[in-house]
Amino acid sequence: MRKVALTLIAFCFVLSASAQRFGYVDSNYILESIPEYQNKQKELNEISVQWQEEIEKMYAEIDRMYKDFQAEQILLTDDMKRKREDQIIEKEKEAKEKQKQRFGFQGDLFQKRQEFTKPIQDKVYTAIKEVADARGYAVIFDKAGTLTMLYTSAKYDLSEDILDELGYSVKSDK
Repeated sequence: MRKVALTLIAFCFVLSASAQRFGYVDSNYILESIPEYQNKQKELNEISVQWQEEIEKMYAEIDRMYKDFQAEQILLTDDMKRKREDQIIEKEKEAKEKQKQRFGFQGDLFQKRQEFTKPIQDKVYTAIKEVADARGYAVIFDKAGTLTMLYTSAKYDLSEDILDELGYSVKSDK
């Protein structure tokens, strides 16, 4: 760990000694400023709500089956009770599987998000590269991610330039 930290410090020293230029962008701000991205997010939210309602209906059906079973179990034979319990358990498994399929890791929602946003993100990253190359920046940081910056000077914020490169002119009071 110490070796990595020393290497990182040495790297930063070498870069600063050779007068490299650094800049940063706020990719969340850029994406939220692109109408196409906002539309895709809205569409994704609508799909998510639809899928959630679908799953809630399944759980409501399970709840109804369980209540019916409780009300009728006095009249049922042991074999009939077991069959009804098995039906309820099977429905619960189906509902959980559907929930996992829709909202689980690498599920339908994840894949839809990738399908909707990847082309837009690719355009943004291409614009970042073009702006960085044109202006001679060695490194561009994204302050929207996990990068922590203790201080940032607004003169190095390239977010508006990236939006201009993409053809969106958004002026704000950032």
